[in-house]
Amino acid sequence: MPRLSEVIAELDALWPPARAEGWDAVGTVCGDPDQEVTRVLFAVDPVREIVEEAVELGADLLVTHHPLYLRGTTTVAASTFKGRVVHTLIKNDIALHVAHTNADTADPGVSDALAGALDLRVVRPLVPDATDPAGRRGLGRVCELDHPLTVRELAARAAERLPATAQGIRVAGDPEAPVRTVAVSGGSGDSLFDAVRAAGVDAFLTADLRHHPASEAVARTTEADATPLALLDAAHWATEWPWCELAAAQLDEISDRKGWDLRVHVSKTVTDPWTAHAASTTATENLGAPN
Repeated sequence: MPRLSEVIAELDALWPPARAEGWDAVGTVCGDPDQEVTRVLFAVDPVREIVEEAVELGADLLVTHHPLYLRGTTTVAASTFKGRVVHTLIKNDIALHVAHTNADTADPGVSDALAGALDLRVVRPLVPDATDPAGRRGLGRVCELDHPLTVRELAARAAERLPATAQGIRVAGDPEAPVRTVAVSGGSGDSLFDAVRAAGVDAFLTADLRHHPASEAVARTTEADATPLALLDAAHWATEWPWCELAAAQLDEISDRKGWDLRVHVSKTVTDPWTAHAASTTATENLGAPN
């Protein structure tokens, strides 16, 4: 069986920590470099439910997309929520490793997994990484559909293919407008509207869209934008969960190549914080998204 340090070296090769944003907190949070690793669990959030799942599974390593401590801390006391997570991990000899913005811009990365879940053909990064001579790394992806869909049909596909959440898929724009090209970005994406408009796509699928940026994006139509932009807003967790399956498959391939025989798992525990949705009784459109 490989040591933790050997597995982490392979994960860092997939998602180099140096490519994370300066404000981010990626890498190994806890774990003995010399401990053996036999079972790995991938998840989006390093929260109590996921850590308890890792304990029950007998995992030696938990890999999450979101950091545990993004802004640092002065205590890991077990009386605090995050401190309890750390105590549980260490008591059960479970290492925690984080790949966040370094996984967002990887090739393949978070948005590639999102596009793959929706059967979208990736054309290029939405915001290319200037340090990548091949032009394949970067934030978000510009994609094409094999066959045009309406906004309504694309929203229904997203609701069907992405993990079910209370939010489902919110839509801004004409539900009957045709969609041939789509920009996608896993996680919060409303800082990317300039790049989305420059890409000239018909629709943008992401998460955490705020009122004012979304309103402006839909209303802003110029001669260069012959078709108004449709927005599809999914739950943050749901847009990033497909990456867990992609990342697990990548580690499986590494394990086979190296003869490690690792057992790699993906958590299906829903850690989206929203637990219920009450549809407005006066809603004029029903796109079939789960309530």
